[in-house]
Amino acid sequence: MTDRPVRPPRPQHVLHVVATERLSPHLVRIRARGDDLAAFRESPYTDKYVKITFTKPELGLEPPYDLAVLRQTLRPEDLPVTRTYTVRAVDGDELAIDFVVHGDDGLAGPWAARARVGDRLVVSSPGGAYAPDPAAAWHLFVGDESAIPAIAASLESLAPDAVGAAFLEVQNAGEQLALSAPAGIEIVWVHRGAADAGATPVLAEAVAAWHPLDGRGQVFAHGERESMKALRDIVFTRWGLARDQVSLSGYWAYGRTEDRFQAEKREPIGQII
Repeated sequence: MTDRPVRPPRPQHVLHVVATERLSPHLVRIRARGDDLAAFRESPYTDKYVKITFTKPELGLEPPYDLAVLRQTLRPEDLPVTRTYTVRAVDGDELAIDFVVHGDDGLAGPWAARARVGDRLVVSSPGGAYAPDPAAAWHLFVGDESAIPAIAASLESLAPDAVGAAFLEVQNAGEQLALSAPAGIEIVWVHRGAADAGATPVLAEAVAAWHPLDGRGQVFAHGERESMKALRDIVFTRWGLARDQVSLSGYWAYGRTEDRFQAEKREPIGQII
């Protein structure tokens, strides 16, 4: 068995928070500015994402961070930690990133909830793989809170005459956002109520009751891993869509830390398509 090639790390960008906004009870938008954001402006993808690097303030580490060197000099518990987030929007030298916040759970969410103007934010250059196909006869977007930024950006990029639907899972009506979309795109908010995110089949059930439109369409479905597996069976087995019509992946997994979730991507449990 051959070793996988080691990918060079993406360049790091040092940003500073210029504004924070509470979009809903559990969603916070951070706006941050920095230099040399051409890679973000030029990216063709609406699901462009970054790796955000968090360090312990008491260590006084200065970016850009050379993780290879730090692994040799720091204790494992002091190493920088990365989290993956979708870029909601790019405006000149300013990025907007939306964070799901559930109290003190996690790392990035609590940071966003407490962020103040001037705080530093270190992000990688963007990755990404999806943009709506203007030739598609219809579009379907499916996701939970973690996918709303990518779906919202995709909706805004559609042609005015685009048709289809977007199914978005949130806790209740208080979490719904005002999204901009063509008139032909039906926005369906799916409420899970008191159930934990990732612990209910309501999203897949809502999509299963929808019928694809005529012609060759395109699907973007991202969110909790097991929910995406249920959607996989709908779009491929029930609807018979081809793989090149579908962008489908898990952004996170119920009951897993991000580090464990990322590790499981290389295991059978983490495979979706």
